[in-house]
This record gives sequence, structure tokens and C-alpha cells, in this order.
Amino acid sequence: MIDRKLTGAHYGLRDWVMQRITAVLMLVYTVFLLAAIICLPNTYADWQSFFAQTWVRLVTQIAVIAVMLHAWVGVRDLWMDYIKPLGLRLFMHVATILWLVGCLVYSVKVIWGLA
Repeated sequence: MIDRKLTGAHYGLRDWVMQRITAVLMLVYTVFLLAAIICLPNTYADWQSFFAQTWVRLVTQIAVIAVMLHAWVGVRDLWMDYIKPLGLRLFMHVATILWLVGCLVYSVKVIWGLA
């Protein structure tokens, strides 16, 4: 009898933890943003001064990074589970990475006001 180990890439636990951590970060940011919506006056100048603070920008950027990581794990798992042709799956992985990196670069431009 041949003793075979059925092992994969060992992404399971790491991905599960990543999804939970990023979900908690997104939840905390959502509660933070809802509290800001309730507490801050509804004028553009107040919102502009609120988001001009470095700590608010930093927290917002962390939330965006959490969304990107959360999306990567979820979409990558979809591609691995449902796209069987290897070439198409590789293309979808690369396209997803490029899209997420582009979104991340744009988020830095928007959040930090870079021209």
C-alpha cells in the first residue's frame, strides 16, 4: 500500500486568518465612519478638515489595504475553485493583481492628495 499525503499549497489557515482580520478591520472602520457621519456637521469644510488630519488618512488607507487583501483572498479562491484551464486561471490571477494594485495606487493618490 502506498502512503500518499494529500497536501495542497497550505493556504487554508493563513487565508482564513487573513479574511477574519481584514473583515474586523473593515468593520471597525465602518463603525468609525458611521460615528463620524453622525457626529460631524454636514458641511464640506468640516469633512475636508476631518479628512485632512494625518491619523484619519492613515486609518482610511489601512482600511483600503484591508479591502484589497480581503478581495484578493476571496477572488483568488474563486479563480482556483472555478476556473479549471491553467492558462485562463493564470490570466485571471494576473488581471486581478493588476486591478487591485491599480486601485491601491489610486487610493493613495486620493487619500493623500498626491497629484
